[in-house]
Parts: sequence; structure tokens; C-alpha cells
Amino acid sequence: MKLLAGKTVLVTGASVGIGRAVAIGAARHGADVAINFHADDAGADSCVAAIEACGCKGIAIRGDVAHLATATDFVARATEALGRVDVFVNNAGICPFHAFLDMPAATFERTMQVNLHGAYFMVQAAANQMVAQGDGGAIVAVSSISALVGGEFQTHYTPTKAGVHSLMQSAAIALGKHGIRCNSVLPGTILTDINKDDLADLAKRERMAARVPLGRLGDADDLVGPIVFLASDMARYVTGASLLVDGGAFVNLQ
Repeated sequence: MKLLAGKTVLVTGASVGIGRAVAIGAARHGADVAINFHADDAGADSCVAAIEACGCKGIAIRGDVAHLATATDFVARATEALGRVDVFVNNAGICPFHAFLDMPAATFERTMQVNLHGAYFMVQAAANQMVAQGDGGAIVAVSSISALVGGEFQTHYTPTKAGVHSLMQSAAIALGKHGIRCNSVLPGTILTDINKDDLADLAKRERMAARVPLGRLGDADDLVGPIVFLASDMARYVTGASLLVDGGAFVNLQ
């Protein structure tokens, strides 16, 4: 069953990791897909090739989500190429791990600009296109378990993910009258490029996996089903919600 047949999906930060998996997963469910990427041309090209191998249209559009103009450019060019925007997935994010007391201002500001400012303006641009179309849509933001818990080396990152989570709640209220649903997913520890250096220590990886009730860390494909569900008509009465995708890590307090 193809849950996104006939729909057009836009995904940010999709040359690697969760964004790439979701973009290809959306195509497997019948959607044409436009991806945003920052610098990885080879990754973007291979993602588009995988989308097209599913029999769907794919397009890659370069842009740094930290820049306001990237949001309007991405949505406009994707709409021109694919005709409309039915689903928008805000995924792009960074997490340069660093201690709190000597956090460089530039690291803090860049993380805010990419993760939070970028999310705000990308969601706003996509929502405006959906409102102009007049027949609703779905927005899914990739927040994090870090929206709910702290991290010693993530004092710049966790506030951005809490902000993305909160943005979806407020956007759900603002956009409900337009038939636009807004939800977030909160991944636990997912093995992607964003944390590969932090998890290069095998002993640390094993300790973290042991804390997860399902017994393993996540991979990017674990986010595909939840995001496709929230994007699809199966979730037509779901908005302002958040879904933990963490193998049970959050509830394992003892």
C-alpha cells in the first residue's frame, strides 16, 4: 500500500542520514520528492537517482537553510518543478558537540541558525505555498529526544530541538484553519553522520544501546514509517502531536 501516492513531498537536509532515508521512503510510497541539501552533491545526486528508481520524480536543490532566502527559493523551485507541495519534512540540522563553559559564540549561533531559524522559515515558506493551493497539507518536523532531556555537550543543540517541537505545536494551531497538519517526530540516538564521531568509541555505543529497551541504537530507516504515517491521510486527524522514535529510551528511567 502506497500511502503517499500522487503527493509531492519536500525534505530538507536530505543528501544523507534521516532526510535521505525519508526522501527515498516517500518515493517508495508513491510521492514525487524534492530534496534540499547543503554541500554534498554526490549524496544529493544518488538520493535523486534512488527516488527516480522508484518510478517517481526527484529533484535536488542546493541551499544553506541558515539563510532566509534559501527557504523561499527551495519551495518556489520545488513547486515549479513538481507542481505543488503536499508534504513538507523539516529535517536539516547540525550538532557540533562541545562543552558548555567555553562554547564558542559562532558554534552556538550557527546551530541556532540552522536548526531553529532554518526550521522556522522553511516551515513558513512551505505553509504559505500550501495555503495558496487551498487544499491543506502536512508538515512533519524532525525534533529530537533532546527536546525533552539534557545533554552535557549539547547545550546549544537541545534548545533548538525543543524549539522545533514547540514550533509544530503552535503552527498546528495557526494552520489548522487551512487544513494543514503539523506534527513532530522525536528520534532517540540514531546512527548518522551527525553523531558518528561521538559514537566512534565502541564501548560508548554499547553502553548507550544497553540503555535502550529494544536493545539497539536506531538507524535512519527507523524514522521512515513514522514520518510517512504522519504525512499520509491515515493521520488526517493528527496535528500538534509528537511521536518518540527512540526504542523506548525516554521511558527507561530505572
